[in-house]
Formats: sequence, structure tokens, C-alpha cells
Amino acid sequence: MKKGLYETDEAIIEGIRSDDDRALAYLYKLHFPMISHLILSNSGTDDEAKDVYQEGVIVFYEKVKSGSLELSCQIKTYLYSVCRRLWLKRLAEKGRFAVNVDDAENYLMLEDDVPQQEENERRFGVMEEAMNQLGEPCKTLLEDYYIRMQNMQDITDRFGYTNTDTAKNQKYKCLQRLKKLFFATYQAPA
Repeated sequence: MKKGLYETDEAIIEGIRSDDDRALAYLYKLHFPMISHLILSNSGTDDEAKDVYQEGVIVFYEKVKSGSLELSCQIKTYLYSVCRRLWLKRLAEKGRFAVNVDDAENYLMLEDDVPQQEENERRFGVMEEAMNQLGEPCKTLLEDYYIRMQNMQDITDRFGYTNTDTAKNQKYKCLQRLKKLFFATYQAPA
């Protein structure tokens, strides 16, 4: 995509401040694929991705227009952070994520701590990469237990283990492998 007038974040912000509709239209197209990937990878649909991205862009737009935006990161990072929070809240409200709305609200209160958010995003990215490297059946077993909140008997039945102790032992081994993969990457220079 040719950037043209908007080669920098500052140019996009200035375009929005001066009511240039092209700046906002460009911003809509620029980072949507990243947000779409986030939503689709986390139990969402294409329509939900569009809705969340639009909400995120509106938050950004309103902060720019009101003069309250204090951006200490790239627009891309800011939008990702806002949209991720919006999606987390939606998942909590729909009951598709093992978090209640109050916990999501508490998480949303961290919005102004951008350096911490960026570090958290890095950790989430490293964890996602580690989970993908983990392979099966460990990946599914850990997701079933920690994300889908399934009990050990359900996991024992699903994976065909002889009893819950065997399933717990396998979960422990998988978790140790995940930690090893995570810290090998996370402790490496960024």
C-alpha cells in the first residue's frame, strides 16, 4: 500500500486534526489486517473484527480531536492495545473467555501505562509463539485446562489417559516444556 501523504504517524495525526478525511480512511485500511488477525485468532468473526477495529479507531480519533492523546508509542501499538482490550471485554461479556466483566474492567484500567502495555504485548506474543511451537497434544491439553477451564476428568476422557493422575502428570510435563520455550525466547534480547 502506498503511503503517499501519510508516511508517518505524525502525518496521520495531523491529517485527523485538520479534518482530512483521507487520513482517517488511510488509518482504517492500514492496521485492520493486524486487528483482524487478533480477533479471528481469538474466537472472533470478520464482522466482530470490523466492529472492534472501528471502535478502536473511534477511540483514537476522539482522543486526537480532543487534544487528550499523549502517544508514547506507534499508532499501530496503541490501536492494537485498545482493540485487544475491547475484544477481551467482549469475550468476557459473551462468556467465551474465562474472565468476568469486573476483571476485564480492572484490566482496562491499565490503559495509560503504555510501557507496561508494550511489555505485556511482548510477553503475550512470546507466549503465543511458544504455544505454537509446543505442538500437540500439549497445546490443546493446556488450552483445555487453562483457557477453556475444563476439569481433569474431561481432559482424561478426551485424551484417553488411564486416570486423572496420568493426565495431571502430562499437563505438568507440557507446562514445563512451555515454560522452557517461553523463557528461551523471552529472555533473549528483544
